[in-house]
Amino acid sequence: MARWQILLSEFDIVYVSQKAIKGSTIVEFLASRALEDYEPLNFDFPNEELLYVATIEERPWKMNFDGTSNAVGNGIGAVLLSPNRDHYPFTCKLDFNSMNNMAEYEACIMGIRAAIERGIRTLEVYGDSALVIYQLRGEWETRDPKLINYLKVVLGLLEEFDDITFNYIPQDEN
Repeated sequence: MARWQILLSEFDIVYVSQKAIKGSTIVEFLASRALEDYEPLNFDFPNEELLYVATIEERPWKMNFDGTSNAVGNGIGAVLLSPNRDHYPFTCKLDFNSMNNMAEYEACIMGIRAAIERGIRTLEVYGDSALVIYQLRGEWETRDPKLINYLKVVLGLLEEFDDITFNYIPQDEN
């Protein structure tokens, strides 16, 4: 009872037992507050055998990643972009020496794991490393033993998605 009073106190509604209220009193109250442009709810359901209705996202989640390895250090970054265009950036400094392609894979893995943690099931991945993107697509062979393990990690993570695509974008557009 206390909960209802808190939730409805702004409307000056007081709990009274059901026996004390006549149906016509409620109808009269609601009718006195009717809106001019009121449209009644339509409860007609076209398919009564249908048990579940799902909404389909118009735009999928997107993820951009980038990694760098140079004399100054090794760093990686990824940005998740929601269907509503909200940005979720992730960055990390690597504490081990790596070649640039390893940093790219590290960035991609960090972004994919962040998407999995958020329950994202459909993802478009964008990166400016042609080598990484085309290896992930299976269009280029992965020969470097250091990169083979990275590829295996990413392929293992793909099982968490209903749909994931890898797209190459030139560096100046990333």
